[in-house]
Parts: sequence; structure tokens; C-alpha cells
Amino acid sequence: MKRTLCVFAMATVAVTALAGAASAQEKKEPAPSPGLGMPLPKPGPEHEILKKEAGTWDATVEMRMEARGKPQVSKGVETNTLIGGGLWLIQDFKGELMGMPYQGHSVTGYNVAKKKYVGTWVDSMAPGLSSLEGTYDPKTRTRTSWIEGPCPMGIIMKWRSTTEWKDDATRITTMYSPQGQGEEFVMMKISYKRRSPASQASR
Repeated sequence: MKRTLCVFAMATVAVTALAGAASAQEKKEPAPSPGLGMPLPKPGPEHEILKKEAGTWDATVEMRMEARGKPQVSKGVETNTLIGGGLWLIQDFKGELMGMPYQGHSVTGYNVAKKKYVGTWVDSMAPGLSSLEGTYDPKTRTRTSWIEGPCPMGIIMKWRSTTEWKDDATRITTMYSPQGQGEEFVMMKISYKRRSPASQASR
């Protein structure tokens, strides 16, 4: 029903624009600009959280495959940019994971209707796209998300992730083991430190 209404609204706008253009042509006046009068979405207070993540971050990754296993430590760099006037955060991660080159890419925004942060994730170790939904708690400065997508074997799984802000230059993302795989444990912990403008310029 919503899709039908959206299509109808777009058709109405198109017809109105065409009618206006024809009338203006008869009067020899310039036609109105396409999309004139259509409201564009604007960032709200929820988007401030995304804005804080923009920039370049040095990452230390700790990964373990079992609850009491020794973590494998690696380094990475995450470069984050905003598009759409701040509506969407684009994240690009490059580094190593389990001794192999690793690359990931995500798009995150805020869905006003759902009142949740939403996004997608793809990387060099998974054969498909993952989706996420999450909420932010200002008291703990933590965003909690549920991610669903394929593991490297192609099996669809769902797992929990949290991102906690220690300060404006430090955040920690913790990813837990998938649902249905026994007792939940910390599978991955990524500690991010924001690069200063001076250090970014020197590299």
C-alpha cells in the first residue's frame, strides 16, 4: 500500500510538473525547476552520532574464535565520510584479519519511521550483504545493533554489536558470537583512536 501511494505521489508530481510546463510554454514563461516544492529529508539530532564518526581512525582489532581463546591482534585504518548533507555515513575499513588482507564497507543512516539506525555491510570475507538495525543510549553513549548476514561459509547468522564512546576521539566496537552458537562471548573487539588533523596531513 505504501509503495502504491509513493508511486501515485511521484506520478502526481510528474503530471503537475508537465502541466505547469505546458502552461508556461503557452505564456512563453520559463518552466519550473524539476522537483520544485518537493521536501528533501534533513539530518536530525540522531544524525549527530553519525557525524561524530566522520574522519580517519586507527584501529586495533582483537579477534577470538572461542570464549577463552587467545585473541589474534591486528591493525587497521577506517576512513569515514558523510553524504547527503549528513544523512548517511560511509565507512571504509582496511587492514588484516587472521593474517590476511581485509577490507570492509558500510553505509549507515537513521530511519525516522523505525526510530532506529539502519545500515548495510559488505567485506572481503563474506559472500553476501549484511544488514543492521540499532538504537543509541545517550546515558551510556552506546549504540547497540543487531546484524544479520552470511558468514564466510555462506550461512546466514545474526549477532549483536555495540559501539561505546569513551570520548570524542576514542570508541570501542564489540562484536559477540552469533545467536544459536552456545553461550554468547566476545568474538571481536575493535579499539578506535581518531587521527589528529596534523597526523593525517603528515601521511
